[in-house]
Amino acid sequence: MVEQTGEEIDWEKCPPELSDFPDSVLTAWNIFHSMGNRVYPDIGYIGKDFSNRDILFELYDINNHQQDWIMELLLFLETETVTESQRQLKAEYDKIKRK
Repeated sequence: MVEQTGEEIDWEKCPPELSDFPDSVLTAWNIFHSMGNRVYPDIGYIGKDFSNRDILFELYDINNHQQDWIMELLLFLETETVTESQRQLKAEYDKIKRK
């Protein structure tokens, strides 16, 4: 797109890529996407299933010192995902309600 408009790239406006984050964030991202989702028909997505967390921590070689930080990242990702899911569900409900 920049080539078409002839403008310079404004790197401050470019979103970060996963490779821009530290390894602990990438590890949390991988663990987050390895866990199952908890979804109910009438409610929608309510979060991740943390029952296999210990196995994933062992698989990714997460020591006791790192567990708190990784868990904090996982909970942040879960909160953001639940919030987005609720927003989408509400938008769909409002769309149906208007008809």
